[in-house]
Amino acid sequence: MKHLPQQLLLLTSCLCIDAAQAQKKPETPNLVFIMADQWRGQAMGCLGLEPVQTPNLDRLASEGVYFTDAVSSYPVSSPARGMLMTGMYPTNSKVTGNCNSETAPYHVELPTEARCWSDVLKDQGYELGYIGKWHLDAPYQPYVDTNNNKGKIAWNEWCPKERRHGFSHWIAYGTYDYHLKPMYWDTDASRDEFYFVDQWGPEYEADRAIDYIANQDNKLRDAGKPFALVVSMNPPHTGYELVPDKYKEIYRHIDVETLCNSPIIPLKGTEKGDYFRKSLLDYYACMTGVDEQVGRIVRQLKEQGLFDNTIVVFTSDHGDCMGMHEHIGKNVYYEEAMRIPVIISWPEKIEPRRDSTLMIAFADLYPSLLSLMGFKEQIPGEVQTFDLSASILSPNEVREVVQPYYYVVPENLTTGYRGLRTNRYTFAVHATNGKTDEWVLFDREQDPFQLNNIASDQPELVKQLSSRLKDWLKQTNDPFVNCL
Repeated sequence: MKHLPQQLLLLTSCLCIDAAQAQKKPETPNLVFIMADQWRGQAMGCLGLEPVQTPNLDRLASEGVYFTDAVSSYPVSSPARGMLMTGMYPTNSKVTGNCNSETAPYHVELPTEARCWSDVLKDQGYELGYIGKWHLDAPYQPYVDTNNNKGKIAWNEWCPKERRHGFSHWIAYGTYDYHLKPMYWDTDASRDEFYFVDQWGPEYEADRAIDYIANQDNKLRDAGKPFALVVSMNPPHTGYELVPDKYKEIYRHIDVETLCNSPIIPLKGTEKGDYFRKSLLDYYACMTGVDEQVGRIVRQLKEQGLFDNTIVVFTSDHGDCMGMHEHIGKNVYYEEAMRIPVIISWPEKIEPRRDSTLMIAFADLYPSLLSLMGFKEQIPGEVQTFDLSASILSPNEVREVVQPYYYVVPENLTTGYRGLRTNRYTFAVHATNGKTDEWVLFDREQDPFQLNNIASDQPELVKQLSSRLKDWLKQTNDPFVNCL
């Protein structure tokens, strides 16, 4: 009994320490960054513009800030991803086109020495995981033995550890579009040690993301550290039909012809019109399938008690014309290619709202997320994209942003398009070998379908926008400036 006061003192001390530890929250949030490939911004259930079913994303949008005027400044996979990872525009990021054997001679890939946002987080003590499509390495011979490397152009390549920019947990591939039997390299796999999975890609990737978040037996990450996880799903990328039947069934009852009354959809019986009609419902099926996987990942965060202090992002690298405007691809200045979904949820800090005024771009997420997470001072000086964190946190922080538009020809940086997208106009200039030869100007307020190029009718406006574009290109060290 004579030792009781000392024991009580020790017990009291321990209780005080435990209480202090219990009250101490993580100083920085976790990050779960989910992106789909080729998801146009207009195709969200809660917008009511297209009959696509996205209940889980609609719910996430209601729990965070949903930007309905978000864009991709270079609506092509690798360049968009290069801008996202480096915070620099294409001629500075070095990812001037898609990474494949055709562009490899021009060194089109994410530079090993780039200071990516993931490198910053790694240095701040984060555990980082990457699951899914990467598409930032140039293929080299002998090409990896996958089907998409056997044609005229090789596309797929392994990413060695020294090029993963801080991601220590890795279940990924370069690019491979057979969604029903995808292929992956794991963290410690060599270039020849890839494997195929008999499971729809987004479902398998959601399974692996759930494992990472649940962190069974502390095998996947250090539970004492904050984490950042990227889940990069390939659908609804081309290969629309490669989606489980259960998602196709949801749209079986729809007569696709009833959805083809827009002036930008070509007529039935035309090449582009038939492509649109053949693809549309499968495109929606892919979206609904991805939506289900996003819901599973978010539920896991909630079950683990992590949701409130985790920044959850859902977005896409670009949209998809799918035959609209007589254009099957996405590397074009039309809204169907440029517009993307951007949802950012962080219950501890962000009040839910829908924001139709801030024109945030895919590439702006580099500085914006780092600032939100408390690392504004660690953003590298070479980052060129916009830090919109203040506007993300508060609707009262109104900022008008003019976003650039790019279509770069890797072998000749003075050939291609450069442009600007304002809150009203889409403006682009084309040059060939340093000489301008086309001007494009759409007034989206008066012409929301972008049917009428009014550049020849508005010489003064073209002059003003050209001057503004020239200033931008000069500011960002783009050699295209010499074309204007």
